[in-house]
Parts: sequence; C-alpha cells; structure tokens
Amino acid sequence: MLGRRPLVILCLLVAVSLGAGVATADPVSATASPSGADSPPTANNSFPVTLTDATATAVTVESRPERITTTNPSAAQTMWTLGAADQVVGVTQYASYLEGAEQRDNVSAAGLGVSIERVVATEPDLVLAPNATSRETVATLRDANLTVYHFPAATDFEAVAAKTQTTGRLTGNTAAAADTNAWMWKHVAATESQTADVDRPRVLYPLLGGFAVGNNTFINQIITTAGGENVAASEFDGYKQVNDETVINLAPEVLIVTDQTEGQILGSEPYSLTPAGETNRTATLSVQYLNQPAPRSVVYATSNLSSQLHPESAVDVSSPTDDSDPATGVSAPGFGIGGAVAALIAVGASARLRQRP
Repeated sequence: MLGRRPLVILCLLVAVSLGAGVATADPVSATASPSGADSPPTANNSFPVTLTDATATAVTVESRPERITTTNPSAAQTMWTLGAADQVVGVTQYASYLEGAEQRDNVSAAGLGVSIERVVATEPDLVLAPNATSRETVATLRDANLTVYHFPAATDFEAVAAKTQTTGRLTGNTAAAADTNAWMWKHVAATESQTADVDRPRVLYPLLGGFAVGNNTFINQIITTAGGENVAASEFDGYKQVNDETVINLAPEVLIVTDQTEGQILGSEPYSLTPAGETNRTATLSVQYLNQPAPRSVVYATSNLSSQLHPESAVDVSSPTDDSDPATGVSAPGFGIGGAVAALIAVGASARLRQRP
C-alpha cells in the first residue's frame, strides 16, 4: 500500500505527464537560454494583462493581484523565489517546506487535490493552477467566479522558464522573473559545462508503485544536465509503470531516491537485482527540489545530482548577483537567509553518491 504522501507525489507526476493541454499563447518569452539566443524581456508590470492558458482560455487580470492562491507547490515555490510570498494567501500542504507557508491558508482537500471550498474562502484575486491541477477543478473554480490561470505541463527547462515569466507577468513581478530565469540558466550552463566530457553513469529514477521517469520530462533533463544517462528515456516518454524484467534489462548503475523513497527502493526487487542494487549505489535528492517543475528545483536538483554523480565537477550555487549569504554560499532571488540555510541543509545532507559496503 502506498502511503498518502508518496501517493500524492506520484499522482502529481502522472498528472504532469498526461495533461499537457494547449501550449500557452504567452507573448512574454522565457528569459535567455544558455545559448544566449534570446534577450531578456523588458520589465512590464502594466495591467490589465491577458494571457491564454493551457485550457485555451484568455485569462485577464485587471490589476496587480494582492491575494494569490496556488493549487500546487511548484506555483508556490515560484512565487517565493520571485520574492512575492507576501502576495500569496493560500497554498497546499505540500508547500509547507517554504519559509512562512504555515502562515497561509491550507487549501488541500482531505484526500488528494485541492478543496474548492477552501480555495474560494481565501478570496483570491488570482488562482495559479499548475498542470497537476485537473481541468475539472479549474472549471469548477471558474464557475465560482474566480480568475484562474492553468499552466501547461513543464516537460523541460525552457517550459519552467516560460512558466516563471508568465507567473511574473500575471502577478506584477516581471523583473524578478527575469532575474530568476537568468539565475537558473546561469547554473544550468555551469553544470552543463562541468559535465560535458564526463563518463555518464546509467541512471534510473523509480517511483513507488513501479513507475519510472522517462523522456520529455524536466526530470529527465535534470539527469542529463547533471551528467547522467536516463536509461528509461529510450523506452518511453513521461511517467510510466515498468515491469520487473524491464527494470533489470535497463541495468541502471545508479538509482535516484528521495527522502520519501530512500530505504524502500534499493533493497526491494527488481531494483536489488540491478547493477545499482548490487553495488548499493544511490543518489539521494530532496523530493521538493526534484518533483516540482520550478526554478529552485532545476538549480538545486541539477547541482545536487551532479555533485553526487561527479564530485570532481561540483558547481557552487549562488545568487545572480553573487550576493549569497557568506556563511552558506547559497542564495537565490527572493530566497532569504532562512530559506538559503534550509536549502543548504537539504543539499548538504544528500550531496554525496551513496555507496554502502
């Protein structure tokens, strides 16, 4: 039996892969990619703003929203990274790791998903609904006369950057979004440079319930950017249940585990029968910085995984202006000292490739 919390994470991942929807017709481009081909957008916080979302709905925000409710932790994480946490009045229980999140209303349902009644009770000017929120939930919230923007699936880093810029535009934080994306791309480029010529171990990220992470996912890009080869990427796209024979044939040399799955994966079949199981090799990542398609997740999960797969190529994580906390060396736009310390603890606790005797 899956526990409630791992089951929710699994359902969120499956929802991301299955509900791509209509690509957003967002006139604001993502901030410059590592190639430098695009120029950062100019700061534009004018309202009203109208953007078309993943349901092909033109969503109009009349003025800068002061009360924002998020229906998934990736949206909350993005708002915190933009330094806009003070605009957020509602979050789900899975955003509780964010500093000060306990002071916001919890809009989670008793089971999975979000509670319509709780979201309505927050009296939001805007609801940010990532792809894991169902279209039925979005429609019900709109029937309650709420302004809801539904994001498309983020299947790669470009999509994460686009989501960040869209969030900045909808919430009046375009400059912060541009800074955040520049910070993200800087660290992606640094990690790619460090891992360009490394020998790539065969990596598998198994989820509880027999699922694994395949191609066309932002997690696949985390693995490849960090200097690994996602062995499931050649088998399928998205998130799929794989049988024991397939896992053994994929022959992963490293298994990615999280703080939720560590201790439940490596010692169980079929994973114990793989090269990774036989040599006890795992890379341990914090679940909120791996399963949530948001800027911090991209930077911290990529840097953390790279430091475990290739310790000699580790990249320091700093803020875009190199004004990170001197005591920790870790910062990000809108992160704050407390958040930086928490992130450092999460990274430091697992910043090693675990190879047990």
